[in-house]
Amino acid sequence: MRLQLADDQMCFGCGGKNARGLKLQFTLDEARHRIRAEWTPLKEHQGYAEIVHGGMIGLVLDELMGNLLWKMGRPSVTAEMSVRFLKPAHVGHPLHAEAWISSHKGRIAHVEAIARNAAGVVVAEAKGRFVQIKT
Repeated sequence: MRLQLADDQMCFGCGGKNARGLKLQFTLDEARHRIRAEWTPLKEHQGYAEIVHGGMIGLVLDELMGNLLWKMGRPSVTAEMSVRFLKPAHVGHPLHAEAWISSHKGRIAHVEAIARNAAGVVVAEAKGRFVQIKT
């Protein structure tokens, strides 16, 4: 069975119809192969008190990387991803995230992403390998 990717607006990261989702909105810079989003984590996104759960930050970075490829006409799935957490992110404080394509060959794309706090300090960085789905 061939995998088909469809957007039914229920994605936890960006789905507009998902009442419990993050509803991330993206700004695409197609010429530079970059995408940006801002997200302010809520109390329900924490791990330790007032510290954003690392899994939530990883989800946001994965969402950015995957959406960049989707919006660039290369619908892909995450094959592999690593995240480095450099500083704590705090509940109620906005995070500014950006992703870019570092390389691609054939159906494989390598994408990177970072999340910064309002002061511009990088709190996390991610690298992912994505496989484009044949349409």
